[in-house]
Amino acid sequence: MYRYSNGQISLADFKQPVGMNLKESNRWVKKAQTIPWLEIEHRYAALFTNRKGNVAKPLRLALGACIIQSEYGYSDEETALQIQENPYLQYFCGYPGYDDEKLPFDPSLMVYFRKRLTPEVLGEINEMIVRDAKARQAKEAKSEDHDDSEDDSDHDPGQGGNGGTMIVDATCAPSNIRYPQDVSLLNEARENAEKLLDILHDPADGKKPRTYRKRARKDYLKYVRCRKHTAKMTRKAIGRQLSYLKRDLEAIDGKLLLGKPLTDRQMERLNTLRSIYQQQKYMYDNRTHSVPDRIVSVSQPFVRPIVRGKAGKPVEFGAKLDISVVDGWTRLECCSFNAYNEAGNLRTMVERFREREGHYPSRILADKIYRNRENLSYCKERGIRLSGPALGRPRKDEIRDKAQNYLDECERVEVERRFSLAKRKCGMGLVTAKLQETAAHVIAMSVLVLNLRKIQRALLRMLAYLLEILAQNKNWALVQWTLVRPLETGVVGHKSYILLFSYSSIFRVQMKFYCF
Repeated sequence: MYRYSNGQISLADFKQPVGMNLKESNRWVKKAQTIPWLEIEHRYAALFTNRKGNVAKPLRLALGACIIQSEYGYSDEETALQIQENPYLQYFCGYPGYDDEKLPFDPSLMVYFRKRLTPEVLGEINEMIVRDAKARQAKEAKSEDHDDSEDDSDHDPGQGGNGGTMIVDATCAPSNIRYPQDVSLLNEARENAEKLLDILHDPADGKKPRTYRKRARKDYLKYVRCRKHTAKMTRKAIGRQLSYLKRDLEAIDGKLLLGKPLTDRQMERLNTLRSIYQQQKYMYDNRTHSVPDRIVSVSQPFVRPIVRGKAGKPVEFGAKLDISVVDGWTRLECCSFNAYNEAGNLRTMVERFREREGHYPSRILADKIYRNRENLSYCKERGIRLSGPALGRPRKDEIRDKAQNYLDECERVEVERRFSLAKRKCGMGLVTAKLQETAAHVIAMSVLVLNLRKIQRALLRMLAYLLEILAQNKNWALVQWTLVRPLETGVVGHKSYILLFSYSSIFRVQMKFYCF
């Protein structure tokens, strides 16, 4: 059962103890005022179809806790403690007043928050935030009576009906697993099988089946302690661990035939161990190092090797994802733990752009992998210019615009900045979630936090402009018109703050530190 909250309250209505004076300029206060909580709450309430049972935690608290965790990289326990101790975080999470008497929720509820806020739900929430921010920017642009306003001819549909630029690229979000090696993976599988056998064994049944666990441990340590591993040594170690694991699995099957029970989680782990044995046995017998749907982690069997061919990291282990950047707003287009060709998702991304904007983009900035014949033909039919040179050898009479190609590559760097910021500041650099659905939640949440940082950056840049005016001109009337009024109304311009902020090199460095 779900109960709606009271909505967004002002900082003046927030109950504070005597002596506490919260500032309106705090970033968490500003961030809370830029999120359409009521619209998001209606979408979240649809997840609770049953009207019976205990009242669920409000959306404001669940989503706010996930945003805070993604911003700072806290654990579940630390997230709950920080919300309990910080009044600004409590205001952001929808508290009516400061309360440090008890934890806002049990830390274990963070798992349920991540499961309920699926990537699909977070994608809708992200779209709501972007749509609300763009509406406020449009409202602010209409309120400004300036003759020197710029026309965004690149975004507006032209004579061909297309407008705007979409930047697309793919990356890998690595999972927090040990680098997989066949010997270590088999040893871990053997240890898990021995634990399951200990659970199934009853002393009343007699003597425990022989597993040779001490000998297996000794053989594994003998291999890993060698400084140099030859191919012959590695193959011998794999063969021994396979024999030990086979014996353990046969003993477990014998116990199951006798009617010994296992929980659903234990049965899932047992199926994972069987799959690991079958895959490793196939590679051992056929002298190969590849197998379809290869499992590289016992605790996270959904993780697959992603061959990217990057310098230093030719193979990554985690989720592969596609994002698109339009007017600085980031969207998660695709996320999968299986390797795929990102060029096949270009049509889907273009059609989603058309559903949002009502027209196709005028150009798409992407790397070479997206420039196949199918995508080039698709874009040509719809009047979309796909960046990059034409395929094949250039014709004798062909003139390639190298300057345009250079400009396209410079603008395409924007998507690389998004990847860098998401991995350094928003939790995508190392996904520590253990479940597949929660790991996908972390990736989708990092994209949402990227857009919140974009909105927050506008407020910080306007603040830098205020300090610049106070330090140089001391023109209070101009400050009130250009800064104070937009901050009070919550409306921040998209083009004006970029122009104003460019006047100060000092604050540019400071804001880069805080925002990136």
